[in-house]
Amino acid sequence: MAIAIRNTKEIEALRRAGAVVGQTLALLRERIQVDMSLLELDALAEEHIYKLRAKPAFKGLYGFPNALCTSLNEVAIHGIPTNYRLQEGDIVGLDLGAQAQGFFGDGAITLGVGKISSQDESLIACAQESLHEAIDALEVGMHFKELSQILENSIRKRGFVPLLDFCGHGIGKSPHEEPQIPNYLTPGAKAKSGPKIKEGMVFCIEPMICQKQGVPKILEDKWSVVSVDGLRTSHYEHTIAMVGKKARILTEV
Repeated sequence: MAIAIRNTKEIEALRRAGAVVGQTLALLRERIQVDMSLLELDALAEEHIYKLRAKPAFKGLYGFPNALCTSLNEVAIHGIPTNYRLQEGDIVGLDLGAQAQGFFGDGAITLGVGKISSQDESLIACAQESLHEAIDALEVGMHFKELSQILENSIRKRGFVPLLDFCGHGIGKSPHEEPQIPNYLTPGAKAKSGPKIKEGMVFCIEPMICQKQGVPKILEDKWSVVSVDGLRTSHYEHTIAMVGKKARILTEV
């Protein structure tokens, strides 16, 4: 399937959906606190998305039950909100999507609750910094595999490893479109091969960070993904549009 090239009108609609995501994540960052439950965060996100005249994109997607993915501590992605109440020192990844005017936005942040350990601070910083380092390097004409290599190098030089088998993706009229964008260069692949980044493409970059091993394991809820090393993880994501030969963040938090 070809990678979509979006026109100006479509990118403006994607910008609108991305803004809903960014504003909602900003609200969650402001409101999160000790003793708040994951379901309360989910309800706050869903309410705010509707307030902004959009729809939660994740609720019902592939059978996911909630508007917000809440990935607590060892959970890297796809955590389901529960009645668990946040405690001092927890870290939680918040990942959400929104649909507006027929187009989608998708973004994620990982937040510390109260005072967190220096290791967790470094873990979260790795996801955020790797994301922005990759965005800053984006150019029209580079290969998507080069982007994957940049992401992997950014993660590994900070002493962490990427989660395997899960990836960033195209986005548009569907929440997940071509291409797939791993956070690592697949063994044996050449960076300067495969599809190239072009003007008008819109896609999500989302480094998912593990500490020792990137091999994933899916928990009994059939959604939550952890590393087999059992250690804490982090996740950041932005929706990006290539406009005027530059990378534009559509989900700024």
